[in-house]
Amino acid sequence: MKNSNGGRLVWNHSTHLPGLIPVLERLTRYSGIQTITPAVIGRAKSHRPKMELKVSVPIRGGFKLIARAGKTFQEVFIITDLSKGELENAIAQVLKR
Repeated sequence: MKNSNGGRLVWNHSTHLPGLIPVLERLTRYSGIQTITPAVIGRAKSHRPKMELKVSVPIRGGFKLIARAGKTFQEVFIITDLSKGELENAIAQVLKR
């Protein structure tokens, strides 16, 4: 999925965390974000009542995020020029909506 600003959301899985795709689509609109790829989905022990996105570790060309909702987590890979702080600010903005 390609947005006019250049960010792209890759659909390589048939299942995603509920509510994750709209958040990622809004994140693709930020300048400096090239590609967002949702990846492995799994179960966590603790419960998160609402959607959380946390920057986990740097990867080549970007960052790995962990999305959490309920007892489910999903890895999300972002290719970006943004720094960790700039990406965290962008995530905070899209989660407010």
